[in-house]
Formats: sequence, structure tokens, C-alpha cells
Amino acid sequence: MLIRAGEAQFPLPQQPQVLEIGFGDGHFTAQIARLYPEWQILGVEKSAGSVARALGRFHREGIQNVWVYHGQATFALRNLVAPRSLHKVYVNFPDPWPKAKHEENRLLQRGFFQRLSTRLAEGGALLLTTDHEAYWHFAQAEAQASGLFTIETPPPPEFHLTTKYALKWRAQGRRFYYAVFQKIAEDPTPWPPIARYPVPHAILTGSLPRLNAFEKTVVRFPGGTAVLLEATQALSPEGGYYFHTHLEEEDLVQDLLLEARPSSHGLYVGLSRFGAPLSTAGVRATVAWLVSYFEAQGLQVKQRSY
Repeated sequence: MLIRAGEAQFPLPQQPQVLEIGFGDGHFTAQIARLYPEWQILGVEKSAGSVARALGRFHREGIQNVWVYHGQATFALRNLVAPRSLHKVYVNFPDPWPKAKHEENRLLQRGFFQRLSTRLAEGGALLLTTDHEAYWHFAQAEAQASGLFTIETPPPPEFHLTTKYALKWRAQGRRFYYAVFQKIAEDPTPWPPIARYPVPHAILTGSLPRLNAFEKTVVRFPGGTAVLLEATQALSPEGGYYFHTHLEEEDLVQDLLLEARPSSHGLYVGLSRFGAPLSTAGVRATVAWLVSYFEAQGLQVKQRSY
């Protein structure tokens, strides 16, 4: 969900675009917004609580040049940012995932730097500030492996140490590490926005079977995995079932509902609009599996839309 703190839509033409990943309570974001009022700043944050606190701050302080996205950084970078449009990217105190078995969850990996290079303008840079020395070295090695960035490691600018966590950790005497990754080349691999499709569904003929039990099912498809966690009977007079589904595909994680319910045209099996889900290739593949599940129980497909 993209929310604007000001009145204008993002992005505005002919103005520098800046991305901040993981803005927390928005203290640092507000500071750079005031220092550089000509910048268009897109802030990305996974925590709903942090988004609410930051928006409150922006409104109280009259910040007009910040837009907020609640969700994943890779999704926002891919789908909200135009190629070669970013002037700077700020990453302040990212989760270091310190255990070796969790390193694959770190943001600043070679693949991220490759993709970031397609969204940075010529000479654009990512600025990393962290208190975790191992992650600092890790990010440098990953960027170096991409071959697309130069790396400098000066002391962190003083105003980078004004975030909520920096102030807390500075009082504890922690050290801070800083790196500037400047784009010198661009990865040639296409990285277009995620394709969207009409809501996938099918109309089946036959009676909806009673589901006395439904076991958790994993559906694999090219580029991702869906897990149908459980089936819940609808309380409406018409009946039917909802299938709580966790879906992970490239640059996107969604929790959504699939449904099977009687309709005037037959048995509807498809994606529920609850929660405004994105209809992606993974959703289509998962709906196709659910349709085949009911086909195996003797129902017949009258119409497909996926």
C-alpha cells in the first residue's frame, strides 16, 4: 500500500527520487525531507506500527515530500520505482540476520545489488549505516561480487546517527560502520514489474462436497510456492469454503483467501477479493490447483478464467 504524506502523486517529474528502506519511526526520513525539500522520498517499511508512527510524525511536522509504502523493499523497488530513476538509497541499520543459517535473508546480497543497479540513475548510490561489522563486510563482498559498484567506507555522517536505534546504541557505546556503494555499471538482466492478471477463477458443475477434513497442502510452481493452510466453512446461507493460503513468489509474499462457493452460474472456485490481493502468476497456479482438487472429486469445469 502506497500512502502519500503530501498531496502529490509519486513520482513527480524532473525531481530527484530517493528511496529509504526500513524507516522505522520516520525520524531520519523527516530530517532528510526537511534538508532536501526538492527530493521525492519513497520510504519502505514492513512494520505496520512503524508506518503509523512515521505517518503521524510527517503530518505533525508538515512533511510534504515523503511517500510511504507498507511492504517489502524488493517489491517496492521492482514495481514502484522506474528504471534509472533513483538518486540515492538509504539503508539504516538493516536486520543483520547474524546466524550463518539465516544469511540468505539479508537484504544486501549480490542479487539485490544487481537489481538495484537497474533502478539507480547513472552515478546513483546506496548508503549503508550499520552497527554490525560482519554485515558491513558481507555487504561489501556482495556488492564487489556484482561488479557493478565502487565502494567507499568513510566515517558515517553525523546526521545518519540520529535514527531511533542509533541514538540508543550510541548511548551504549557501540561502534558504527558506513559504506557508500556507487553505481558504475548496470546489470543486463531484465527486471520488469510483476505481471498482474484478471482475477483467476473457474465455474464448475456439480454439488460442492462436504470437507470433513482438509490437510495442509504445498503447491509448487515456477518461481514460487503456495501453502494452503486450512479450509474454513463459510457461515453464509449459501455455504462454501475459504482456503487460507500463504503464497511466496519472486519479490512478493501474500496471505490470501481462495474460495469455493455456489453462484448463479454454478460452483465458483477462485481468488477472493478480501484484502485486495495482487493477482499474479502464483495466484493463478494456486487457483488452478484448487480447481483440479475439486475435479478429482467428480466436479466438471464449465468455464475457466486463468
